[in-house]
This record gives sequence, structure tokens and C-alpha cells, in this order.
Amino acid sequence: MEHLGLKFRQAIQQEKPLQLLGVINAYVARMAELNGYRAIYLSGAGVANSKFALPDLGMTSLNDVVEEVEHITSACTLPLIVDADTGWGSPLNVRRSFKALSTAGAAGAHIEDQQEAKRCGHRDHKHLVSTNEMVTRIKAALDGRNHDSFVVMARTDAVAVEGEKKALERAIAYQNAGADAIFAEALTTLEQYELFTKNLNIPVLANMTEFGKTPLLTKQQLSDAGVSIILYPLSAFRAMNAAALKVLQTIRQDGTQQSVVNLMQNRQDLYHYLNYEKFENELEAYLQLMESKHGND
Repeated sequence: MEHLGLKFRQAIQQEKPLQLLGVINAYVARMAELNGYRAIYLSGAGVANSKFALPDLGMTSLNDVVEEVEHITSACTLPLIVDADTGWGSPLNVRRSFKALSTAGAAGAHIEDQQEAKRCGHRDHKHLVSTNEMVTRIKAALDGRNHDSFVVMARTDAVAVEGEKKALERAIAYQNAGADAIFAEALTTLEQYELFTKNLNIPVLANMTEFGKTPLLTKQQLSDAGVSIILYPLSAFRAMNAAALKVLQTIRQDGTQQSVVNLMQNRQDLYHYLNYEKFENELEAYLQLMESKHGND
């Protein structure tokens, strides 16, 4: 069986740049797969926000994330990249975390250079660990993966804290430590992306999260800048939330959902993505078998 880490690496070569879509659950992952995406992503903020109504402040656990990874990988064959935050503890914890994520079926994960009491990458007042401590995290992550093709990506938040020169120095150190790709967070210009891509020999990821510090650049612009992976971590989730809020407010105010039915996925599409007819036919076959057995008793 082909390891999903290898499948992700192949996707980077086949789609330039690779569009990496954030999914918050197995159903969204299934929709992404049936609409032509080659890889998907599970955001740490997405798990905290959608499952626990918590902010992205490192309050969720490894088990919380692994559980969602298992749900997604059981329903979707696309390679899944996971946000591992700071690795949930000491280097031993990092090693254990990456072993658990790879065992759960992820294709890879990224780990960041913020201190353990982390913040969203597009918030102020972030604090970083030393380059040496981050290099140790990377080495522990590499030791933990259960297959050499599992992707260990290093995220640096240093541009917003130390400036682009120091951030690039960190990224080069992370590359030398064995990181398979670099996630340069909260960049503000195309020129900054070009600085990273021209000075690194591994793929660089651009995070096109909405309402943050990074402008929403196009696929062509990022391709021209040498970016290999474009991440849309919570785009679908934000759209789902906005539609849900509109619907619940309308029902409360109008006493009916008639004016917002156009915002909803219809039953036919829902059943399509759930493969409802296939399961229904399988159930019918079991019921017929049961009836035939009963008739022979």
C-alpha cells in the first residue's frame, strides 16, 4: 500500500503550487476529495474552534487532534497534513505526538517554533523558542514518524517577531535539521515569499488565511514567487459559520427558514457526498439475506 506521505510528496510535484484545503471534519474532507483536491489539512485552530468552541491558544490535546485525524482518514483517501502546534510538550512528547499522528493515518504534520503557550499565528505578542530548541523538536518529530515518507514540516513565526532576516536564518537551520518543508507564517509581501523560496531547497508553504496579516494572493502570484504549497486552513469553516449564523438568526426572527433555503445544501447533494445509495443497497442486501435465512428455519 502506498504511504500517504509519498502521495502528498507526489501531489506537490504534480500540482504547482499544490492547493491544500483545510477541512474541519470527515464530511468536508469527502467533499474536497470529490471536487478534485489532491490534499487536505486539519487546523489546530479548527479543532479548538469547531469541536470545543475554544480559541487557538494551545488548549486542546494530542488526543483531541488524533481523534479527528482518525475520523477524516477513515472517510477520505486524500493525504492529510495536520497542525501539531508546538508538539504538546518535551521532545519525548513531540516524538510520541508524531508517532500517534502517523499511526492515525496522517500523511504529515507541521510543528512550530512558538513557545508552548502559543497564540494564533496572526495575533500579536507571540513568543518563540530558541533555534536550537526548535531544531530539537524537528529531530524528535523525525524520530517519531512511522514511515520515512511521513512529511515533517517546520513552521516559523519569526517574521512577525524577529524580522525576515532572522526568520530566514531559522528556516535554513530547520531545513538543515531535516525538515521536509517550511511553513513561513504571517508574511506580508510577495517579496518575503521570494526571499524564502530562493534561499531554501525544500518546498515553502504560503498560508492564505482570511482576515490575517497576509494579503490574499492568487495561485499565479504565489507560483511566480516560487511557493510550492498554498494553504487555505479555515476558508470552508468560516463560510459554514456565516451561513449557519444567517440561518439561525432568520429562523428566530422570521419564524421560518424559507428565505434562506438557498444557503443550504440540498438533500440530493448531501446524499451524494455520503454515498447514501451504496450503503442503502448494502443494507437491503443484508436484510434480504436475513429474511431468506429466517424462511429456511
